[in-house]
Amino acid sequence: MFSKDDGTVKPKLRIAPDVWRNGEFVAWDDARVHVMSHVLHYGSSVFEGIRCYATARGAAVFRLREHMQRLLNSAKIYRMEHDWTLDQLCDAAVELVRRSEMEQCYIRPIIFRTLDEDRPAFGVNPFPNPLMCCIGAWDWGKYLGDAAIESGVDVCVSSWNRLTPNSMPAMAKAGANYMNSQLIKMEAIRNGFAEGIALDDRGFVSEGSGENLFFVQGERVLTPPLSSSILPGITRDCIIQICRELGIEVVETGLQRAALYVADELFFTGTAAEVTPIRSVDHIKIGTGGRGAVTARIQEAFFAITCGKRPAPGDWLTHVNPDQAASDMPRESSHVLPDEAAESVGAA
Repeated sequence: MFSKDDGTVKPKLRIAPDVWRNGEFVAWDDARVHVMSHVLHYGSSVFEGIRCYATARGAAVFRLREHMQRLLNSAKIYRMEHDWTLDQLCDAAVELVRRSEMEQCYIRPIIFRTLDEDRPAFGVNPFPNPLMCCIGAWDWGKYLGDAAIESGVDVCVSSWNRLTPNSMPAMAKAGANYMNSQLIKMEAIRNGFAEGIALDDRGFVSEGSGENLFFVQGERVLTPPLSSSILPGITRDCIIQICRELGIEVVETGLQRAALYVADELFFTGTAAEVTPIRSVDHIKIGTGGRGAVTARIQEAFFAITCGKRPAPGDWLTHVNPDQAASDMPRESSHVLPDEAAESVGAA
């Protein structure tokens, strides 16, 4: 991610030069907050992660309205009262991508509590602190690595449990929740794994540090329910709908830890992870130890939808420049179908 070729540390990521902040665009370098802002001391933020894909009709934001609605839902749960509307946030995200001229990117909207510098207030009580809403974007590749989409990843069951739903609401995508995710992720990395899987407070399988989880058992696909302290994932919802279109039965049910080891196939889903196979859990090989046939079939449908080659079950793509001619488009998205994946390993 970082290079010191010229003696300095600089990000290699391509980043949108502007940030949408409270209704206007500002330069990336000017998007700053005070160090005494409430969010830095008490984790008072809610956010989203949204992918924009390259298609033959230009850049297209994936399930934009659903993501922004979840952002508003998260803010409501945490009593963040504001005037930003769903349409305003969606329009801002589209305009940000248009201004960036990126063909594909990752979009990060966030609402957080800052500091009233004229009348500063300190302490846990968040109400005296003003809210800020920002949207940034950058070109982000495969979250768990380029090869992971085809070869799968090695994961562990974490010693850290997911939060109980009446302690920290898992339905809200809140920044504070990701302190729990960081513990899960750091433990996994330190022990040589790509990711960790957390259990809920009852011992049932919950999710990864930032991904939902699916099991393949015979002809059925199983996934933990919302009652297992999972985030209601937008990509998770996509996979459920895709499975139904493919004639694959999907069951939401509580799953014991041991079910991980005897699954025929396992895979993660998420905006960042997309659809990533799991090849081992706690050094126990899953199925054949690679991407299974059902996972590959689901991947193929998902990536065909995101690049615009297959109709989605709903209105999933918001085109940034809908009238752009296909002849003016750069190369197709690097998200390829599984039968092409072997040629693209290592691509940005």
